[in-house]
Amino acid sequence: MNVLLDTSIILNKILGNKADQDVKILFKWLDRSKSQKVIHARTVEELRKTEPTAFLSLNLSEFKVIQEEPAEQNADGAYLLNTIASNCADILISEDVRIHAEAKSLNLADRVLDIDQFLEKVFADNPEMVDYKVLNVQKIPFGKIDLDDPFFLSLKKDYMGFAEWFQRKRNETAYITFNSKNGKLLSFLYLKIEGPEENYADIQPAFPQKKRLKVGTFKVIRNGFRLGERFLKIIFDNALKHKVDEIYVTIFDRSDEQKRLIALMEKWGFVYWGKKGEENVYVRNFVPECDNENVNKTYPFISRNRDTYIVPIYPEYHTELLPDSILNTESPEDFVEDSPHRNGISKVYVSRAWEPHPRKGDILVFYRTGGLYKGVVTTIGVVSDTRESFANKEEFIKYCLRGSVFPEKELEKMWDYKPQKPFVVNFLYVYSFPKRINMERLIDMGIFKGVNDAPRGFYKISKDQFESILKETASEGRFIVD
Repeated sequence: MNVLLDTSIILNKILGNKADQDVKILFKWLDRSKSQKVIHARTVEELRKTEPTAFLSLNLSEFKVIQEEPAEQNADGAYLLNTIASNCADILISEDVRIHAEAKSLNLADRVLDIDQFLEKVFADNPEMVDYKVLNVQKIPFGKIDLDDPFFLSLKKDYMGFAEWFQRKRNETAYITFNSKNGKLLSFLYLKIEGPEENYADIQPAFPQKKRLKVGTFKVIRNGFRLGERFLKIIFDNALKHKVDEIYVTIFDRSDEQKRLIALMEKWGFVYWGKKGEENVYVRNFVPECDNENVNKTYPFISRNRDTYIVPIYPEYHTELLPDSILNTESPEDFVEDSPHRNGISKVYVSRAWEPHPRKGDILVFYRTGGLYKGVVTTIGVVSDTRESFANKEEFIKYCLRGSVFPEKELEKMWDYKPQKPFVVNFLYVYSFPKRINMERLIDMGIFKGVNDAPRGFYKISKDQFESILKETASEGRFIVD
C-alpha cells in the first residue's frame, strides 16, 4: 500500500517532537504493515526551505518521491489530493480538517485518513499484527500513576506547574488505560463535579450558575481502538449519574492532538463558549433534550415518543459489541478493549430481517438470546442512521467493518445470503440495564407471547411495554425525554 504523508506529519517526524507520540506510533505501524511511505516533491522543497537544519535528518531513501505534474493545482493541499485522485498513491494521511473537507467534496473521503483511521484500517486488515492489548479502563488514584511516563510530556509542556498539580491530586482518582506489553499509558481522564456556587471569574463570557461536570484533564494517544469515544461515554455516564446541567472543558488548540480532541468533542455536541486565559472553553448542554435527526449532539438522551424494537444478539457477539453490558457469568478479562467496535459509542448492527425496520431516533432494546432462563434484555441503543442498499459487496464490508462485531468473512457470508440483502443499522450505545430480566419474565409481562415468540428480527413493542421494561429493570429514567 502506497501511503502519502502530508507536510505537517513529515515535519513532526523530522523535528523529533517527543510530545507528539501519535506520529511516532504512525511511523511504527507504517513500517510494520510494510506500507510504502510516499512524500510529494513539493513537501520536500517546502521543508528544505523552512526547516533547513531539521531537513538534514530526513532520510529520503525511506520514501517514494512523487514529482509534481504541471497540471496540478496550486491551492494548499490540492496537490496532495490530486496525487490521490490520479492514483499515484493509495491513501493520504493528514490531520488537516480542511484537506478532509475538500476530500469529501471530491468523493475521496475514503482514501484520505487521519492517523486513527489509518491505524484502524491496519488492525482490521492485519489483526494478527497487534502484539499488545489495551487493558480495561481502570479508575485509580493519581498517586499510583507514573508521572514520568512519556504520556505526560505534552501536558507538562502546555501547563506550567502540571507536575505540582498532579502531586496535589495524589488521593483523587482518574480513569486510565495502558498498554499491556510495556505498561505505558494510552489514555487519561480526570473529572470534577462543581456546584452552582463555583467561582468562574477567569472564564469569559461569565458562566451562569449551574451544576457542572468539569473535564479536568483528557488525553488519548491514537492507537486505532477508538478510546476517545470510550472515554466520552465515561464523561456522559458521570454527567448522568451526578445529574449535572452542563459539561465543560478548557483546552488549547495549538497541537494536532488538541485539535483532534476538539473535533471529537464537537461531533458529540460540545460548542465553543469563550476563553479561560489562553485556553478555549467548550461546553455541552446536559439538560435533557433530544434531537432525533442528530442523536450524537444530544446523546445519551432519547425520546420515548419514538418506536421501540427488541433486537436479538447471539451470546458470542453480545459482550464483544456491548462491553458495558457484560453478564455476571462472563469474565472481564475476556473482553479487553483492543477492538474499535468494543470502545466506540457508535456501533453497527447488521440484519437480514424483513420489515419493519427502525428509523433515525428509534429505540433499540438488545436481547441476548439463550432461551427461557438465559435469554435476557441487557441494553438500550438509539438509531443514528440506517442503510439498505450498497453498490457491491466491497462497499458493504467497508461500511460495516469499523463498527461491527463481525469479521470480514462473516460479513461476506451475510452479503452472499439469498434472497435478502443485509439491512444495516448504525446505533449509539446508550444504557445498560442495572437489573436483567429473562425471557420467562418477559413472557409473564406479556411482552413475548411464549417461548417460540423470541425476536428474530426487529420486534416492535408498545410504549407501555417499553415503560414496563424500564420499571422492571430498575432503570434510571433521566436519559429519556418526553
